[in-house]
Amino acid sequence: MNALVDPARFPGVWRAGDVDQAAPAGIASGHPRLDLELPGGGWPRAGLVEILHDGAGVGEVSLLLPALKAVAGEGRAVAWINPPHLPYAPALALAGVPLEACLVVRPASAEEALWSADQALRSGACGAALFWLPGKTDYAWLRRLQVAAEAGRTLAILFRSPSAAANATPAHLRVVVARREGLLQVSLPKRRGPPLVHPIALRLAA
Repeated sequence: MNALVDPARFPGVWRAGDVDQAAPAGIASGHPRLDLELPGGGWPRAGLVEILHDGAGVGEVSLLLPALKAVAGEGRAVAWINPPHLPYAPALALAGVPLEACLVVRPASAEEALWSADQALRSGACGAALFWLPGKTDYAWLRRLQVAAEAGRTLAILFRSPSAAANATPAHLRVVVARREGLLQVSLPKRRGPPLVHPIALRLAA
């Protein structure tokens, strides 16, 4: 008769019902309440994150500014690939993200956007890469971007429509953000651990 093994006896074992506390230390989000819910206590330093939002300007980029400041402070670049608008320089400067660390890429096609994202992630020069990919991106390409983020040890942020929630993703983390009553509502439908389905409310810096 086999005895049940107590997982608590093995500190390196992760149980799917718990948030993965053994994940490598992440990049602090600047929001302690959110960091408590993120495996590793922050955004992953080497992995793909999907942020689902309904329309630009709800706070989807502002949420990331403390992390972008951190990676720029380490001497690594921040790549902006196919952004819907030119990054707002005064907001970046106010958040402590040096403009000289930012690289904006304007691809001519969807294929070039994917290639640019892949190259930025693999290069190792970028501490973070934010990208907005036109059209539908298939799972194989998303998997390629996840592998590239791991290879380059880069925080990869893919912004997508909420409709993408119905699709499978290789991303380690999927985040849904929405603005309500002046606060950013953040839920985590996918993470290493049980999903955070009840949003937490964050107040972003003005």
